[in-house]
Amino acid sequence: MVIQYNLSELDAAARRIVEAASFRTLLFVGEMGAGKTTLIKALVKALGSEDRVSSPTFSLVNIYQSPNGTINHFDFYRLEEPEEALDIGFEEYLDGTDWNLIEWPQKVAHYIPQNHHILEISTHGKSERKLKLS
Repeated sequence: MVIQYNLSELDAAARRIVEAASFRTLLFVGEMGAGKTTLIKALVKALGSEDRVSSPTFSLVNIYQSPNGTINHFDFYRLEEPEEALDIGFEEYLDGTDWNLIEWPQKVAHYIPQNHHILEISTHGKSERKLKLS
């Protein structure tokens, strides 16, 4: 599925992703500044959470609560070695029925479960984004 959106259409794009997702592990791929964290904020809202969403760049994971279950938001940009993810119990997060939203998944590729979606985000102009969900 391909979704093109601008920032004013972000919430609608997030709702479409939630409706289309058959797995609860979503991998966000895109260059720095493509809007991965911004999209995750909209997804957390679309899942019904009222929690304040921020990037877990330094903590590696932020956890949000919603009527649709727990949402784990990972940002592995700063990882130097994949094994560092194990220090926060990454594999245990993936064992449950939680939503797992993972930025920079290529840094922990060996630990990603088989059942996941990849969301490739690319920029087109100042506020236009193209999202490929696979």
